[in-house]
Amino acid sequence: MQRSSIQRATAALLVLGLAALTACGSDDGGDGAGGEGGGDEVVLVTHESFLVSDEVLEAFTEETGYRVNVLRAGDAGVVVNQAVLSAGNPQGDVLFGVDNTLLSRALEAGIFAPHEAAGLDQVPAELRLDDAEHRVTPVDTGDICVNYDRAYFAEHDLAPPRTLEDLADPAYADLLVVQNAATSSPGLGFLLATVSAFGEDGWAGYWESLRDNGVEVVDGWEQAYNERFSGAGQGGDKPLVVSYATSPPAGVVYGGDERPDEAPTGVATGTCFRQIEFAGLLDGAANPEGGRALLDFLLGREFQEDLPLSMFVYPARQDAALPEEFTRYAEPVEEVHELAPEEIAEHRDRWIGEWTDLVVR
Repeated sequence: MQRSSIQRATAALLVLGLAALTACGSDDGGDGAGGEGGGDEVVLVTHESFLVSDEVLEAFTEETGYRVNVLRAGDAGVVVNQAVLSAGNPQGDVLFGVDNTLLSRALEAGIFAPHEAAGLDQVPAELRLDDAEHRVTPVDTGDICVNYDRAYFAEHDLAPPRTLEDLADPAYADLLVVQNAATSSPGLGFLLATVSAFGEDGWAGYWESLRDNGVEVVDGWEQAYNERFSGAGQGGDKPLVVSYATSPPAGVVYGGDERPDEAPTGVATGTCFRQIEFAGLLDGAANPEGGRALLDFLLGREFQEDLPLSMFVYPARQDAALPEEFTRYAEPVEEVHELAPEEIAEHRDRWIGEWTDLVVR
């Protein structure tokens, strides 16, 4: 997830911590993953927010003999577009990070080869793709939601918004920053949430209301959260931002050793869109055997239980244990806005075009 995925942060130290982690992991990502004897290389193509513990990659090498080379290629949209352009002659062996908003584009381009990953029986049916060929494997899930700065709303004696309808209320004029749906996966997810909530005949009118209420649009998550959101502690002045339901735990983790009673940011739980990230064996991979082994590992317990505090997402496996930071600080989202993958595939480009004409141009 452009989330990186991830990122999902809320305090100044969080921003610094994520920057440091990203910097440490960007040197081909898998440089520290060589076990004794080395072994053949398997190349993982992914988004810039991919993070995993060195110990986990080392465990994969020790288990299989394959050394992981992580190739980061920008945000999720860029990764998918590059994979489509290089179909049949891929940059790597496995692609991780294509989500349910972009998956149809990848499948239509035929970039994946079939592989049924070990452990798939531990993934709830609602996270799996209805695909007998098993071209992709669900790895993690999370919810794209509006986050709010608790301190701002307490200081102004204003109740934070809870629903999409609330965001169009004049009480929240000029307070919300969102990502561009044409360039950002969280931005696209939030657009799809509004399509799900208001339908084909109502979503455009809703965005007209947000536009008239002073919504700000920026290119991506980093700019929206780290530069414009007041809850990130970097001088931003927007107390509402599109981010993730797992941003509050991230804010606590990177906010220092002390554990507060509640996270410094909250989640408007009525605004959420369910995001699922998949991985797949790239058709034409130079090392398909290593790629299949890596897919099995991505769905294994060790990697799955590393995900929450590495990328601040929920593991796809229902038997993976969650850390205390998630069980204590993550706000449960009881109901989410969803759209069927085939509906997204049919209308996504048109929705993005109409949204751009309405809000950006």
